[in-house]
Amino acid sequence: MYRKILVPLDGSGFAEVVLPYAKELAARLGVEVVLLHIVSPEERSFFEPLHRAYINETVETIRHQAKAVQIKGTTQPVQVRGEIVVGYPDEEIPRFAVANAIDLILMATHDSAVGRHRALGHIAEKVLHQSRVPVWLVRAGVPDAVSYDKWPEKTLIVTLDGSELAESVLPHVEALAQQRGETVDVALIRVCEPPPMPSYYGMELSGVPLNWGQYVQQEMDQCQKTSGEYLAGIEERLKDKNITVRSEVLTGKASHEIIGYASKNPFSLIVMTTHGRSGLGRLVYGSVAESVLLGASNPIFLVRVNN
Repeated sequence: MYRKILVPLDGSGFAEVVLPYAKELAARLGVEVVLLHIVSPEERSFFEPLHRAYINETVETIRHQAKAVQIKGTTQPVQVRGEIVVGYPDEEIPRFAVANAIDLILMATHDSAVGRHRALGHIAEKVLHQSRVPVWLVRAGVPDAVSYDKWPEKTLIVTLDGSELAESVLPHVEALAQQRGETVDVALIRVCEPPPMPSYYGMELSGVPLNWGQYVQQEMDQCQKTSGEYLAGIEERLKDKNITVRSEVLTGKASHEIIGYASKNPFSLIVMTTHGRSGLGRLVYGSVAESVLLGASNPIFLVRVNN
């Protein structure tokens, strides 16, 4: 499914938080990893030899590390190469991805102090909006973070809501779960949220019983039943492909439950879908996905879909 993975770099330790991921994916998925070093027009003429030396050294490092990870007997060579472009990241990353048939963008994001952008950062949000391929975001600066290649286990947390749009992540889940020499577990989750209390609740409110608590309990029971049956069906599809999978129905506010589940499973990647419209508020789950992006420390894999 993946042939080329794009890894944007700017020479900073912040951006290099993704390099352990790049090494692992190059070795375990057998894909070509393209390290893209983006140089601003102001820096080009003064530091070009340094930029070239940096990207060449980084390519050789990742290539060497990936070879060490490869399964013995693998004949396919590790494919890592570097490119340098002049421009600005939010423009050059999507442009390069299209021009070079990139299948996945792997990039760092950070905490800034600019309101709702504090988790994604300016560049990551623009790339998400423009990208035609999935974007894998890795949070830089997470306290006591364990490098991806040192994770004791790996889990894909797949958030589903019963829609075909959300299920667009499943082919990617299958591809990511079947890594060479690595056991990757899949955790399917669906959240049952209590129905909102009507703004006016009286006897004339058609279709709602007088006992609001009883009504809420009935709705939650039904949601848990149908969600369990739905997830069981997805489980069977993945098990047929020899993927280790489990499922769980959570109850509560969706964003809180997803973030909480991920925090209890720190060695995991959250897999979600996004709408092909502008703004994070257009993500599947609406404000829920935005809250997960802003609140979770786990890396997040986003698949863009159009509706």
